[in-house]
Amino acid sequence: MPRDRVKLLIGRKEKVDFPKLGLYGIDAKVDTGAYTSAIHCDSIRAVRKGGKRFVRFRLLDPSHPAYDGREIRKPLLGRRQVKSSFGQTEFRYIVKTRIGIFGATHDIELSLCDRSRMEHPILLGRKFIQDKFVVDVSRFDLSAKNKVIKIGSNGKPKRRKPASRTVSGD
Repeated sequence: MPRDRVKLLIGRKEKVDFPKLGLYGIDAKVDTGAYTSAIHCDSIRAVRKGGKRFVRFRLLDPSHPAYDGREIRKPLLGRRQVKSSFGQTEFRYIVKTRIGIFGATHDIELSLCDRSRMEHPILLGRKFIQDKFVVDVSRFDLSAKNKVIKIGSNGKPKRRKPASRTVSGD
C-alpha cells in the first residue's frame, strides 16, 4: 500500500531563516505565480577565483533592520532569465543555500535581485514550494507560530489519532 504523500500547510507570508547566510526570522512572501525564489540584495557582481565562478553581494539593504553590510560570496549556480513582477525580463544570478521553515531545513535556489520596492525581501516560488507545501492564502506566519498542519494527498488536513488514555479505577 503506497504511503500518503504529506505536505505542510503554508500561509501567504511566512518567517524563514537562512542559517548559512546568517539571516533569521525574515519575512517571505509565498508566490505560486513565480517559479523561482528570490532574495533582496544589492552590490551584486560575478567574480572568478581560481578558475571558479562566484557571485558577491550584500543581503538586503541599509533600510532593512537585519542589514549588516556584510559582503557574501557564494558559488554561482547559473544565470537565468526571469520575468519580474513588473513584467520585465531580466537575467539574474542564481545561488544555492539552505532555508529553515517549520523547524526543518531545505535546499533552495535563489535569484539575487533588487526587491527594495517590494514589501517582502524574500519571495518563495513554485520550485521551492512544490512537493513540500500547500498554500492557504487566508493564513500567514504558520511557521513562526509553530502551527504544523499536515495535508494528505487527498488535499484534506490529516487528522491526528487521539492519544490513548489509561484510566485507573480506585
